[in-house]
Amino acid sequence: MRVAAFFLLLLVALGYAARRGGGPERVMAAIATVMVASDPILHRFVPLGYASLDFGHLVIDGFGATSTLVLALIAHRFWPMIAAALHLLPLMAHLSRTSDLSMHPAAYMIMQVAWSWLVPPLLIFATWRHQQRLRQNGSDPSWRSSSRSSPLSKASN
Repeated sequence: MRVAAFFLLLLVALGYAARRGGGPERVMAAIATVMVASDPILHRFVPLGYASLDFGHLVIDGFGATSTLVLALIAHRFWPMIAAALHLLPLMAHLSRTSDLSMHPAAYMIMQVAWSWLVPPLLIFATWRHQQRLRQNGSDPSWRSSSRSSPLSKASN
């Protein structure tokens, strides 16, 4: 039941972001889609298990953390920094499992999965805020401007 509830919430978030979001929201929807689609592909080859390091999910989580970190660096939004932190936390679970092989499998699973519940509400809120800024300002820049317009680049010219 929890898995179905999560996927329903995620589906709502992905659909809303894809339809009404700006560039960063759509990119985050694509990142989440790739991560979710990779999971059943992984389990065709590797059975689900938390008794040892879950290398397949480490790769998926590494992709999510790297992608959202890049998104946080280039997006003209604050929320991708939160998303990046949420995607870095499962990597800490993998690191914890590597350093403590006696960790209970349930603890490893919870550390790895629990943070994903916060991503769909964050994406829904981010998309809603994007729509508010569009209504208030008529525009909402998606990406940071190039370094040519930064104060540091002006000082160096």
